[in-house]
Amino acid sequence: MFGGFFMFSSVNSVGIFGMHTFPVNIEADISQGKFRFDIVGLPDTAVSESKERVRSAMRNSGYTFPYVHITMNLAPADVKKEGPIYDLPILIAILKSTGQLEGDFSDCAFVGELSLGGEVRKINGVLPLTIEARKNGIKRFFVPAANASEGSVVEGIDVYPVSNVKQILDYFKNKCVIEKAEFPYADMSDNLQTVPDFADVKGQMQAKRALEVAAAGGHNVMMVGPPGSGKSMLAKRIPGILPDMTFEESLETTKVFSIAGLLNDKIPIIKTRPFRSPHHSVSAAGLAGGGTVPKPGELSLSHNGVLFLDELPEFSRSAMEVMRQPIEDGVITISRVAGAVTYPCSVMLVCAMNPCPCGFFGHPTKKCTCAPGAVTRYMSKVSGPLIDRIDIHIEVPPVDFDELSDVQQGESSAEIKKRVDKARDIQRERFKNDGISSNAKMTAEAVRKYCVMTDTASSMLKNAFDRLGLSARGYDKVLKVARTVADLDGSDIIDVKHIAEAIQYRSLDRKFWGN
Repeated sequence: MFGGFFMFSSVNSVGIFGMHTFPVNIEADISQGKFRFDIVGLPDTAVSESKERVRSAMRNSGYTFPYVHITMNLAPADVKKEGPIYDLPILIAILKSTGQLEGDFSDCAFVGELSLGGEVRKINGVLPLTIEARKNGIKRFFVPAANASEGSVVEGIDVYPVSNVKQILDYFKNKCVIEKAEFPYADMSDNLQTVPDFADVKGQMQAKRALEVAAAGGHNVMMVGPPGSGKSMLAKRIPGILPDMTFEESLETTKVFSIAGLLNDKIPIIKTRPFRSPHHSVSAAGLAGGGTVPKPGELSLSHNGVLFLDELPEFSRSAMEVMRQPIEDGVITISRVAGAVTYPCSVMLVCAMNPCPCGFFGHPTKKCTCAPGAVTRYMSKVSGPLIDRIDIHIEVPPVDFDELSDVQQGESSAEIKKRVDKARDIQRERFKNDGISSNAKMTAEAVRKYCVMTDTASSMLKNAFDRLGLSARGYDKVLKVARTVADLDGSDIIDVKHIAEAIQYRSLDRKFWGN
């Protein structure tokens, strides 16, 4: 049977746990004895169930399944293996062991889920898996056909799309040709998402200016205003004024979406900054990431982009508080029994809320109908520590009739973006040796080094610190925003007008939260 027993083979694969990837060696040992099919090497349930998928796929593809003692080892044995991605390499290893497939596969690696009929199904995380395969010297990487475009992003490795078991086996028997996947450079220019334009926004000059400052420095923003004042409209236009993504940013963001299984088959790499706007019913796990092996949550899916939380007080307290540390650190670590995973979450947080439950507190024409104390209770749903982590607070008043009826268009997103790009270029040059991407990411040491003020500006900041009762974090936030305002002004030194504008963006602390 199969030319004898005690046959051994191994093939290469790669594994993933969170954002961590690692090489996996699939070992197959076939020996005489009562039929058993064992998989060892810390497999999860999905991996253990590979036995039935592999057996059916092999038979239905015209090959003989060996009903003897089969032992599969997924090395390294001390690392948890998760998901159905090992189906294809397990099948290849068994066929090699039984002599039904011959050849040198040392430069090859395989990933893919199998159907019972032998089709190779789409999996998650092919982009980071391809990067790991290349790092380990793999020359030919065989992946599901539906994932081939995202794998083709990686240079220095040939990615082959596989539709079914028969196709890949015929390829190794020189009975057919599988063309390696090519990155669709020509199509990428058409894959940029259309972002609404600031030119469509009537009035709200102060809010537009604040969002320009926020985009120029990567600052978090809180907008407070009555219903219909344009908070959501403004937020949705922010990606249009942010700097274009670098290739490294695109790759990192695409990796997160690949792991989450949210990549579009026709768009192998994300080139437009993400804009995520989860509903206020989202759980803490939905924001942070969840699951036995946690998948990326909304925080990580917004990486290098914008996370917009509309009606902030309606979010659960646990959901709001889970964001506190990640938006400061730019990463989120989630611990589970299976291990801890870390996902990037360098986001621009944009929040919007009404000033009270009815929405009309402080409205110039409409009367607030909230009960006494309701405004305070409503605002207190958002904790002081979270508010303290938001750099810019702005009030978005209702737009009057004359502004709405004005037929003249406002300044376009393209024009605003030019100024933002110029300010970011200054920051890029400033922080080229510090590993900092924007003013908002400055450390305390960097703030002291780069936020140089005139004497009058320093005096104004001191007075504001005492008058507004700013925290140490609030003090740093004002300086970082002032640094951005100065960059937009083309000034190396922070002057009085820059400090004054930055202080203005903290005034709602006192009005609504009493901070």
